Amino acid sequence: MEYTVQKLAHLAGVSSRTLRYYDEIGILKPARISSSGYRIYGQQEVDRLQQILFYRELGMSLEGIKDMVTSPDFDGAKALREHREKLLEKREQLEQLIANVEKTIAQKEGRITMSDKEKFEGFKRKMIEENEAKYGEEIREKYGEETVEESNRKLMNMTQEQYAEFTKLGEEVLVTLCEAFKTGDPAGELAQKTADLHRQWLTYSWPSYSKEAHAGLAQMYVDDPRFTAYYDEKQPGAAEFLRDAVFIYTGMKK
Repeated sequence: MEYTVQKLAHLAGVSSRTLRYYDEIGILKPARISSSGYRIYGQQEVDRLQQILFYRELGMSLEGIKDMVTSPDFDGAKALREHREKLLEKREQLEQLIANVEKTIAQKEGRITMSDKEKFEGFKRKMIEENEAKYGEEIREKYGEETVEESNRKLMNMTQEQYAEFTKLGEEVLVTLCEAFKTGDPAGELAQKTADLHRQWLTYSWPSYSKEAHAGLAQMYVDDPRFTAYYDEKQPGAAEFLRDAVFIYTGMKK
């Protein structure tokens, strides 16, 4: 069975643009080019695309995936076994969240009692999973595997009180940022208060704080459209304003 770009994209649930990009960077070349100039993909390419999408789902960078799947030593069967182990880990995490919800329902109905730690275990796990899915690749490339894993462990070990304060601070950052933006002055009192609240929020999950890392994260809010969209949702331009405020707060230059 052979596929054009459009047919393979539809089959795999990706865009045609994605397949063309994979061709450009050399991670997934077509089997051949037809006489009409169309990219044609065969079974081998379908299998490789499956591997690529598996690894993307696990948060790996395209560069890392390319190095792996184009290596002469790449073992497809071994890779599938590794995928299976990772998926089983994810299933365990999802089952933990489901169990947490079921326990909460049972508690509300008076059938069991539930410790404060149990109440928040699933929520913290869910937060980590969502962050990993959205930003795992970028933050690992920027801060390293060990730092990210340590940050996740710190989040999971939060007490109920710490988790509540962490959530409250995150909301306060957004509210204060909105008010500060109206002043138009990233060096002003409100903007600098926002930067300080942002620092406090970060320290709940960061293994250690540094001005350089704080400024670097603020810059990433501007460089990465997903972060920008989050901060600009209610106030366009807020991400850049926060970046400028943090740069002033940390003494770093743009």
